[in-house]
Amino acid sequence: MSETEGIINTKATGKTEETHSTPIELRHVTKSYASGMDRVTALDTVDFCVNAGEVVAVIGPSGSGKSTMLNILGLLDEPTEGSILLHDEPATGLSPIEKTTARRETIGFVFQDFHLIPTLSAVGNVRLPTAFLPGDATARAEDLLTRVGLGDRLRHTPDELSGGQKQRVAIARSLINEPDVLLADEPTGNLDSETGAAVLEEIRAIADEGVSVVAVTHDDLVREYTDRTVELVDGVLTDAS
Repeated sequence: MSETEGIINTKATGKTEETHSTPIELRHVTKSYASGMDRVTALDTVDFCVNAGEVVAVIGPSGSGKSTMLNILGLLDEPTEGSILLHDEPATGLSPIEKTTARRETIGFVFQDFHLIPTLSAVGNVRLPTAFLPGDATARAEDLLTRVGLGDRLRHTPDELSGGQKQRVAIARSLINEPDVLLADEPTGNLDSETGAAVLEEIRAIADEGVSVVAVTHDDLVREYTDRTVELVDGVLTDAS
């Protein structure tokens, strides 16, 4: 399969239970930091949710709070005020172990810089989030890589892959634990426009299989593949669709 060909089905259907709750939600979230004698507000009373199968782009200038919002959605940071909910259940104030479990069960991450382990093959990188879980995820990793068009690159290391192929490996890795929510940080930031469009088609296909996607981006192309766009300016979130 070429770099520009899309995929048909990116999420395996191992989960049999369906839920109609909101996969992830922020309620009245404020995040502030001490800066010398002052206090900087990165997020200001943000309300946000994403529905199952919805793709939402988060745009805004540098320093507007986008990364902070993504970190809070990913349970990597705690809000100063407000609450995080996963499937309508509180996820604020969890212990580190509880956060790790919640992320593993609910959230997948795709990063701008891929964050692949250079000494591991494509399969090894995709399997990595399952390293401390029972069972062998090799077959699932191979299936996911095949679904994203890398069935002929299973044993290749990152230095043998193009930028678009590395991002496809990262997408497959993000799906290994069958997440309900995919958080993407500048998913096309290191890609040319053609390859970026191919990756966005795959992200759109993921959403069509029921996964919620939140993509932080500066790339106007991303908005062509989303259901809704919100904008962060000075920590204030508004609808930009």
